[in-house]
Amino acid sequence: MRRGKQFTKKRRPFRRIIKIGLSLIALLILFGAGLFAFYAASAPQITRTALSSDNSTKIYDSTGKVISRLGSQNRDYVKSDKIPATLKQAVVSIEDRRFYKHHGVDPIRIVGAALSNLTGSSLGMQGGSTLTQQLVKLSVFSTAATDRTLKRKAQEAWLAIKVENKYSKSQILEFYINKVYMGNGVYGMQTGAEFYYNKTLGHLTLAQLALLAGMPQSPKYYNPYLYPKYATERRDEVLNAMVKNKAITQAQAQRAKNTSVKSGLAKTHTKTSGSATTSHYVDAYLKQTLEELKAKGYKANSGLKVYTNLNMNAQKKLYTVSNNDPSIAYPSNRFQVGATLVNVNNGKVMAMQGSRKTKVAFGLNRAVQSSRSSGSTAKPVMDYGPAIQYLKYPTYQPVRDTPYVYPETDKNVMDFDNKYQGTITMRKALVESRNIPAIRTLENVGVSKATGFLKNLGMSFKKPLELQNGIGLYVSSEQLAAAYAAFSNGGTYYKPYIINRIVQANGVVKKFHPKGKRAMSPATAFMITNMLKGVMTDANGSGTAAKISGLYEAGKTGTTQYPDNYINQVPADSSMDAWFSGYTKNYSLAIWTGYDHQFKPNSYITEPETQISQQIYKSVMSDISQGQPNVDWTKPDDVVATDRGGQTEYYVAGYPGTVTDNTSQAAGSYSVESSSTTNGAVTTAPRSNGETQSSSRESSQTASTTQEPSGSGSSSGDGDNNNSSTTSSSSADNSSSNDTTGGDNSNSSNDSQSGNNNDVNDNQ
Repeated sequence: MRRGKQFTKKRRPFRRIIKIGLSLIALLILFGAGLFAFYAASAPQITRTALSSDNSTKIYDSTGKVISRLGSQNRDYVKSDKIPATLKQAVVSIEDRRFYKHHGVDPIRIVGAALSNLTGSSLGMQGGSTLTQQLVKLSVFSTAATDRTLKRKAQEAWLAIKVENKYSKSQILEFYINKVYMGNGVYGMQTGAEFYYNKTLGHLTLAQLALLAGMPQSPKYYNPYLYPKYATERRDEVLNAMVKNKAITQAQAQRAKNTSVKSGLAKTHTKTSGSATTSHYVDAYLKQTLEELKAKGYKANSGLKVYTNLNMNAQKKLYTVSNNDPSIAYPSNRFQVGATLVNVNNGKVMAMQGSRKTKVAFGLNRAVQSSRSSGSTAKPVMDYGPAIQYLKYPTYQPVRDTPYVYPETDKNVMDFDNKYQGTITMRKALVESRNIPAIRTLENVGVSKATGFLKNLGMSFKKPLELQNGIGLYVSSEQLAAAYAAFSNGGTYYKPYIINRIVQANGVVKKFHPKGKRAMSPATAFMITNMLKGVMTDANGSGTAAKISGLYEAGKTGTTQYPDNYINQVPADSSMDAWFSGYTKNYSLAIWTGYDHQFKPNSYITEPETQISQQIYKSVMSDISQGQPNVDWTKPDDVVATDRGGQTEYYVAGYPGTVTDNTSQAAGSYSVESSSTTNGAVTTAPRSNGETQSSSRESSQTASTTQEPSGSGSSSGDGDNNNSSTTSSSSADNSSSNDTTGGDNSNSSNDSQSGNNNDVNDNQ
């Protein structure tokens, strides 16, 4: 008896621990149940309309008018009795094997999903949400990653239980199959069948149905047109799941796997419009809206109301001028345009043109591509802006336009006219877009500081920049317009943005308004702007074709020439790219023009055609400036005006002198202290092939982003041509206007290349 009592006493502490543990578990369960009930009480209502509707996302312009209804007219609803049993089995097998056994929420699935994720054996079913929960999420809630909260999951589970109690499994499956997004702007698997195969669901093979069943998880990457490898893997994953679920035999699965995922794919899409119910005017803008929506964590098929900053009048004008303006002599329909208009005071993207004479919906958006050199438009942001900001250069700073060789190379830099001006002012060098003074100025500033200045203007690069980039940067028209906007507004950078507000299906509103950050001093912004006015007003300015009479404006041209080893294959004075970036106190507009494949026959830009970008600017800016305040820029208090030979020049208070020029020269280096403006003896420097370039304005030879012909030697251009003779790691020949798959074309918007070119000359 004594031993029994002692044993009982020893057991009591363990019993207490067990009781305490069970009590804690009970409390946690009660707390969880209470929290669940609290969250469920505030869950939104879910209706049959919400479950069965196409759940289209509406896109609005800045005035609140609908410009697109994504999916609303691009879906054929199919009733349950018309849905093949094989497709139902495929969907259930890959999405929710216990679909017919649970009541909306599946605890076994949740535990199994957690274990599968830990062991890596999920077979594509690692999600804990049931098919019913997925339907609820698509019908009521936002799909943004930021909204994946405990509250949202609790409400989703509660509504799933309510849906299960009200609708049959067959109805729920019907809702789901008709609601999911299938890529290329189409919704529902019936519409997906028509888009990818030009057939109805009832006429598809097992392999084709398996592909459709697996696509909703990632419509872009399982697109058989773009990513056949991933599409095949996903299809086979669905087939394996069907075997495991005993919906098909292993032999049937193997036969389906032996079929190419491209077998039977439609070459044209006659029954589906591709992406949207919108006008062709807004194609590029709409595509970028969806990219921004995705970047914010939202999906287009979630019943959103997306309010954008689009100014439809400006957009129509930009489209019309780019496509159908009889006053502009476009050389061919292959000649392309990429342009972006932003509000200088807040970064709102008001209009965007991604192509011309292209009928493909959601095709290549050249407005956001950064695979082409910007030519001399780089000079204000990389050379002269930093020189004023960090070295306090006055606008009359003496700069040398004398023979120059890139340090530690034998590569010469040349100006557009193959001549040297001697010692001139910084103003004259910028207005006439002379290359050598720009590179010398950058050398004085230092590439490191210049890179920091660019970063403040939203321009970052994968590779370190070099001196050559002082006359050519790989940036997009969107980036360039936003950077120049900072000059206009006094030095504040606003990241360009399209979406102003998002209203989710459950009524939750998200507003977006990026805060501006100081990118440069007001003095720097004013002095650059004052000099850039001359680009358009000075008799020797490179951008006189863009001048709008009576309007206060400033801007810069930029063109790029062909590499030296390709120069004999195109006419003299030909360019690869032609840019113009201009601004007022209200708007900033940057425009690229050129050919997608600039090394193909008849894909060069003649000297007169380099002015097309200026003509587009002039037409658009004239139109949108009507009725807007026309105000000149005001000199900041710390900027001092001074007369220099009849020209009003400026310097920052405390720096009335000039800065020593310590840049290298072909045969050594020297310093410059003089503040006078001199035009040195003109010297002709012929091309390596013996030809002398004419003094046309618009060439700046910069590093070309291409993997096509490269070369070496001296580089020169005409006016604004940046000529590059070496190969960059970024491909300039990656764009195509013959997109046929609808809308999942990728575009390179911010991966700008540094352009490690050895031979660059830009001329205006």
